[in-house]
Amino acid sequence: MITLVGTGVALVTPFNTDLSVDYIALSNIVNYNIENGTNYLVICGTTGESVTITTQEKKEVIDVIKKTNDGRLPLVLGIGGNNTAEVIKEIKTTDFSGIAAILSVSPYYSKPTQEGIYQHFKAIAEVSPIPIILYNVPGRTSANMLPKTTLRLANDFNNIIAVKEAGNNLAQYLQLLKNKPEDFLIISGDDDLALGVVLAGGSGVISVIGQAFPKEFSKMIRLGLDGNAREAYKLHFKLMDVTSYIFSENNPAGIKAVLQQLNLCMDTVRLPLVVASDELKTKIKALVEAF
Repeated sequence: MITLVGTGVALVTPFNTDLSVDYIALSNIVNYNIENGTNYLVICGTTGESVTITTQEKKEVIDVIKKTNDGRLPLVLGIGGNNTAEVIKEIKTTDFSGIAAILSVSPYYSKPTQEGIYQHFKAIAEVSPIPIILYNVPGRTSANMLPKTTLRLANDFNNIIAVKEAGNNLAQYLQLLKNKPEDFLIISGDDDLALGVVLAGGSGVISVIGQAFPKEFSKMIRLGLDGNAREAYKLHFKLMDVTSYIFSENNPAGIKAVLQQLNLCMDTVRLPLVVASDELKTKIKALVEAF
Protein backbone atom coordinates (compact mmCIF):
# COMPACT_ATOMS: atom_id res chain seq x y z
CA MET A 1 0.00 0.00 0.00
CA ILE A 2 2.82 2.36 -0.91
CA THR A 3 0.17 4.66 -2.43
CA LEU A 4 -0.99 5.54 1.09
CA VAL A 5 2.41 6.84 2.16
CA GLY A 6 2.78 10.60 2.51
CA THR A 7 0.06 13.18 3.03
CA GLY A 8 -3.58 12.23 3.01
CA VAL A 9 -6.14 14.90 3.80
CA ALA A 10 -9.40 14.45 5.69
CA LEU A 11 -11.71 16.40 3.41
CA VAL A 12 -14.37 18.72 4.79
CA THR A 13 -17.94 18.55 3.53
CA PRO A 14 -18.66 22.15 2.47
CA PHE A 15 -22.15 23.51 3.12
CA ASN A 16 -24.07 26.41 1.64
CA THR A 17 -25.67 28.93 3.99
CA ASP A 18 -28.92 26.91 3.81
CA LEU A 19 -26.94 23.87 5.09
CA SER A 20 -27.19 21.98 1.78
CA VAL A 21 -23.96 20.36 0.56
CA ASP A 22 -21.91 22.68 -1.65
CA TYR A 23 -20.73 20.23 -4.29
CA ILE A 24 -19.01 22.92 -6.37
CA ALA A 25 -16.82 23.92 -3.41
CA LEU A 26 -16.12 20.26 -2.68
CA SER A 27 -14.91 19.74 -6.23
CA ASN A 28 -12.74 22.86 -6.01
CA ILE A 29 -11.12 21.66 -2.77
CA VAL A 30 -10.37 18.28 -4.33
CA ASN A 31 -8.71 19.88 -7.36
CA TYR A 32 -6.81 22.33 -5.15
CA ASN A 33 -5.31 19.44 -3.18
CA ILE A 34 -4.51 17.30 -6.20
CA GLU A 35 -2.76 20.20 -7.89
CA ASN A 36 -0.67 21.08 -4.82
CA GLY A 37 0.94 17.82 -3.79
CA THR A 38 -1.51 15.88 -1.63
CA ASN A 39 -0.95 12.11 -1.97
CA TYR A 40 -4.43 10.74 -1.20
CA LEU A 41 -7.90 11.89 -0.15
CA VAL A 42 -10.04 10.73 2.77
CA ILE A 43 -13.80 10.96 2.31
CA CYS A 44 -16.47 11.27 5.02
CA GLY A 45 -14.32 11.11 8.09
CA THR A 46 -14.76 13.16 11.26
CA THR A 47 -13.63 16.33 9.47
CA GLY A 48 -16.24 15.61 6.79
CA GLU A 49 -18.99 15.83 9.44
CA SER A 50 -19.96 12.26 8.62
CA VAL A 51 -22.31 11.98 11.59
CA THR A 52 -24.55 14.81 10.35
CA ILE A 53 -24.79 14.03 6.64
CA THR A 54 -27.48 11.73 5.33
CA THR A 55 -26.91 8.39 3.60
CA GLN A 56 -27.93 9.97 0.30
CA GLU A 57 -25.61 12.94 0.81
CA LYS A 58 -22.74 10.58 1.57
CA LYS A 59 -23.33 8.76 -1.72
CA GLU A 60 -23.42 12.07 -3.59
CA VAL A 61 -20.25 13.32 -1.85
CA ILE A 62 -18.45 10.10 -2.84
CA ASP A 63 -19.68 10.39 -6.44
CA VAL A 64 -18.56 14.03 -6.77
CA ILE A 65 -15.12 13.30 -5.34
CA LYS A 66 -14.68 10.24 -7.57
CA LYS A 67 -15.71 12.21 -10.65
CA THR A 68 -13.48 15.18 -9.80
CA ASN A 69 -10.53 13.02 -8.84
CA ASP A 70 -10.86 10.98 -12.05
CA GLY A 71 -8.42 8.35 -10.84
CA ARG A 72 -5.62 10.81 -10.09
CA LEU A 73 -5.18 10.02 -6.38
CA PRO A 74 -6.07 7.05 -4.16
CA LEU A 75 -9.33 7.52 -2.23
CA VAL A 76 -10.01 6.32 1.32
CA LEU A 77 -13.60 6.09 2.55
CA GLY A 78 -14.71 6.51 6.15
CA ILE A 79 -16.99 3.70 7.31
CA GLY A 80 -17.18 3.20 11.06
CA GLY A 81 -19.35 3.39 14.13
CA ASN A 82 -20.27 1.80 17.42
CA ASN A 83 -22.88 -0.57 15.99
CA THR A 84 -20.81 -3.38 14.52
CA ALA A 85 -23.73 -4.90 12.63
CA GLU A 86 -24.56 -1.59 10.94
CA VAL A 87 -20.93 -1.04 9.94
CA ILE A 88 -20.86 -4.51 8.39
CA LYS A 89 -24.15 -3.81 6.60
CA GLU A 90 -22.75 -0.58 5.13
CA ILE A 91 -19.60 -2.35 3.97
CA LYS A 92 -21.64 -5.08 2.29
CA THR A 93 -23.84 -2.56 0.45
CA THR A 94 -21.17 -0.06 -0.63
CA ASP A 95 -19.75 0.16 -4.14
CA PHE A 96 -16.00 0.29 -3.59
CA SER A 97 -15.01 0.89 -7.20
CA GLY A 98 -12.31 3.53 -7.18
CA ILE A 99 -11.78 3.25 -3.40
CA ALA A 100 -8.36 2.11 -2.16
CA ALA A 101 -9.18 1.48 1.50
CA ILE A 102 -11.66 1.96 4.34
CA LEU A 103 -10.88 4.19 7.32
CA SER A 104 -12.79 2.76 10.28
CA VAL A 105 -12.97 4.52 13.63
CA SER A 106 -12.76 2.58 16.86
CA PRO A 107 -16.22 2.26 18.46
CA TYR A 108 -17.27 5.41 20.30
CA TYR A 109 -19.59 6.12 23.25
CA SER A 110 -20.07 2.43 24.14
CA LYS A 111 -16.59 2.31 25.73
CA PRO A 112 -15.80 -1.33 24.84
CA THR A 113 -12.94 -3.24 26.42
CA GLN A 114 -9.80 -3.96 24.39
CA GLU A 115 -11.29 -7.38 23.58
CA GLY A 116 -14.48 -5.68 22.39
CA ILE A 117 -12.49 -3.37 20.12
CA TYR A 118 -10.59 -6.38 18.75
CA GLN A 119 -13.78 -8.34 18.07
CA HIS A 120 -15.38 -5.31 16.40
CA PHE A 121 -12.54 -4.96 13.91
CA LYS A 122 -12.23 -8.73 13.49
CA ALA A 123 -15.85 -8.83 12.33
CA ILE A 124 -15.22 -5.95 9.92
CA ALA A 125 -12.01 -7.48 8.55
CA GLU A 126 -13.80 -10.73 7.81
CA VAL A 127 -16.30 -9.04 5.46
CA SER A 128 -14.35 -6.13 3.94
CA PRO A 129 -13.43 -6.60 0.28
CA ILE A 130 -10.76 -3.88 0.45
CA PRO A 131 -7.96 -2.96 2.89
CA ILE A 132 -8.77 -1.37 6.25
CA ILE A 133 -7.09 1.50 8.09
CA LEU A 134 -7.88 1.40 11.80
CA TYR A 135 -8.60 4.78 13.38
CA ASN A 136 -7.81 5.42 17.03
CA VAL A 137 -9.01 8.80 18.32
CA PRO A 138 -9.68 8.46 22.06
CA GLY A 139 -10.44 12.16 22.44
CA ARG A 140 -13.63 11.50 20.47
CA THR A 141 -14.36 7.85 21.23
CA SER A 142 -13.59 7.96 25.00
CA ALA A 143 -11.82 4.58 24.67
CA ASN A 144 -8.15 4.33 23.74
CA MET A 145 -7.23 1.45 21.45
CA LEU A 146 -4.00 0.34 23.06
CA PRO A 147 -0.95 -0.58 20.97
CA LYS A 148 -1.30 -4.25 21.98
CA THR A 149 -4.78 -4.31 20.39
CA THR A 150 -3.68 -2.50 17.24
CA LEU A 151 -0.70 -4.82 16.84
CA ARG A 152 -2.81 -7.90 17.50
CA LEU A 153 -5.15 -6.87 14.69
CA ALA A 154 -2.22 -6.02 12.42
CA ASN A 155 -0.73 -9.47 12.92
CA ASP A 156 -3.99 -11.39 12.67
CA PHE A 157 -5.54 -9.86 9.51
CA ASN A 158 -3.73 -9.25 6.25
CA ASN A 159 -6.33 -6.74 5.10
CA ILE A 160 -5.78 -4.49 8.14
CA ILE A 161 -2.90 -2.55 6.64
CA ALA A 162 -2.52 0.58 8.75
CA VAL A 163 -3.63 2.60 11.74
CA LYS A 164 -4.44 6.28 11.84
CA GLU A 165 -3.26 6.98 15.37
CA ALA A 166 -4.68 10.19 16.84
CA GLY A 167 -4.21 9.85 20.57
CA ASN A 168 -1.77 12.79 20.67
CA ASN A 169 0.49 10.48 22.65
CA LEU A 170 4.07 10.27 21.41
CA ALA A 171 4.90 7.29 23.63
CA GLN A 172 2.03 5.34 22.06
CA TYR A 173 3.28 6.16 18.57
CA LEU A 174 6.74 4.92 19.49
CA GLN A 175 5.38 1.65 20.87
CA LEU A 176 3.56 1.07 17.60
CA LEU A 177 6.60 1.95 15.50
CA LYS A 178 8.87 -0.27 17.56
CA ASN A 179 6.67 -3.37 17.45
CA LYS A 180 4.64 -3.19 14.22
CA PRO A 181 4.85 -5.75 11.41
CA GLU A 182 7.26 -4.58 8.72
CA ASP A 183 4.61 -3.71 6.12
CA PHE A 184 2.08 -2.18 8.55
CA LEU A 185 1.67 1.60 8.20
CA ILE A 186 1.62 3.95 11.18
CA ILE A 187 -0.18 7.09 10.00
CA SER A 188 -0.33 10.17 12.18
CA GLY A 189 -3.77 11.62 12.87
CA ASP A 190 -2.25 14.48 14.86
CA ASP A 191 -1.14 17.36 12.66
CA ASP A 192 1.10 18.78 15.36
CA LEU A 193 2.99 15.48 15.85
CA ALA A 194 3.01 14.31 12.24
CA LEU A 195 6.55 15.35 11.36
CA GLY A 196 8.05 13.79 14.49
CA VAL A 197 6.15 10.56 13.82
CA VAL A 198 7.40 10.44 10.23
CA LEU A 199 10.99 11.07 11.31
CA ALA A 200 10.65 8.19 13.79
CA GLY A 201 9.55 5.81 11.02
CA GLY A 202 5.89 6.62 10.41
CA SER A 203 4.38 6.44 6.95
CA GLY A 204 2.78 9.87 6.82
CA VAL A 205 -0.33 11.63 7.99
CA ILE A 206 -4.04 12.02 7.43
CA SER A 207 -4.20 15.75 7.95
CA VAL A 208 -6.79 18.43 8.55
CA ILE A 209 -4.69 21.56 8.03
CA GLY A 210 -3.03 19.92 5.02
CA GLN A 211 -6.08 20.55 2.83
CA ALA A 212 -5.70 24.30 3.35
CA PHE A 213 -1.94 24.39 2.75
CA PRO A 214 -1.30 21.23 0.74
CA LYS A 215 1.86 22.47 -0.98
CA GLU A 216 3.66 23.32 2.26
CA PHE A 217 2.30 20.48 4.37
CA SER A 218 2.95 17.73 1.83
CA LYS A 219 6.46 19.08 1.23
CA MET A 220 7.10 18.98 4.98
CA ILE A 221 6.05 15.32 5.11
CA ARG A 222 8.12 14.44 2.03
CA LEU A 223 11.17 16.02 3.63
CA GLY A 224 10.48 14.06 6.80
CA LEU A 225 10.19 10.79 4.89
CA ASP A 226 13.55 11.61 3.30
CA GLY A 227 15.06 12.23 6.75
CA ASN A 228 15.64 15.94 6.12
CA ALA A 229 14.59 17.13 9.56
CA ARG A 230 16.16 20.60 9.40
CA GLU A 231 14.28 21.70 6.27
CA ALA A 232 11.09 19.91 7.32
CA TYR A 233 10.97 21.70 10.67
CA LYS A 234 11.19 25.07 8.94
CA LEU A 235 7.80 24.28 7.39
CA HIS A 236 6.51 22.77 10.63
CA PHE A 237 7.22 26.01 12.47
CA LYS A 238 5.59 28.03 9.69
CA LEU A 239 2.41 25.95 10.01
CA MET A 240 2.47 25.54 13.78
CA ASP A 241 0.27 28.46 14.87
CA VAL A 242 -2.48 27.96 12.31
CA THR A 243 -2.50 24.23 13.08
CA SER A 244 -3.03 25.01 16.74
CA TYR A 245 -5.78 27.53 16.02
CA ILE A 246 -7.95 25.23 13.91
CA PHE A 247 -8.34 22.77 16.79
CA SER A 248 -8.79 25.35 19.56
CA GLU A 249 -12.62 25.33 19.38
CA ASN A 250 -13.82 22.42 17.29
CA ASN A 251 -13.01 20.54 14.14
CA PRO A 252 -14.06 21.19 11.38
CA ALA A 253 -15.19 24.74 12.27
CA GLY A 254 -11.55 25.83 12.51
CA ILE A 255 -10.43 24.42 9.18
CA LYS A 256 -13.56 25.73 7.48
CA ALA A 257 -12.70 29.22 8.76
CA VAL A 258 -9.29 28.85 7.10
CA LEU A 259 -10.80 27.53 3.87
CA GLN A 260 -13.22 30.46 3.82
CA GLN A 261 -10.28 32.86 4.03
CA LEU A 262 -8.79 31.03 1.06
CA ASN A 263 -12.11 31.42 -0.84
CA LEU A 264 -12.50 27.65 -1.12
CA CYS A 265 -15.77 27.22 0.80
CA MET A 266 -18.10 28.79 3.34
CA ASP A 267 -17.43 28.23 7.03
CA THR A 268 -20.93 26.78 7.59
CA VAL A 269 -21.22 23.71 9.84
CA ARG A 270 -24.21 21.68 10.99
CA LEU A 271 -25.46 21.57 14.56
CA PRO A 272 -24.42 20.62 17.15
CA LEU A 273 -21.26 22.26 15.77
CA VAL A 274 -21.16 26.03 15.45
CA VAL A 275 -18.90 28.27 13.39
CA ALA A 276 -15.64 29.55 14.82
CA SER A 277 -15.89 32.53 17.16
CA ASP A 278 -15.18 36.02 15.85
CA GLU A 279 -12.04 36.09 17.98
CA LEU A 280 -10.71 32.92 16.40
CA LYS A 281 -11.69 34.06 12.91
CA THR A 282 -9.70 37.27 13.43
CA LYS A 283 -6.62 35.28 14.43
CA ILE A 284 -7.01 32.92 11.50
CA LYS A 285 -7.51 35.80 9.04
CA ALA A 286 -4.27 37.42 10.18
CA LEU A 287 -2.32 34.17 9.89
CA VAL A 288 -3.68 33.31 6.46
CA GLU A 289 -2.90 36.79 5.15
CA ALA A 290 0.63 36.57 6.54
CA PHE A 291 1.07 33.11 5.05
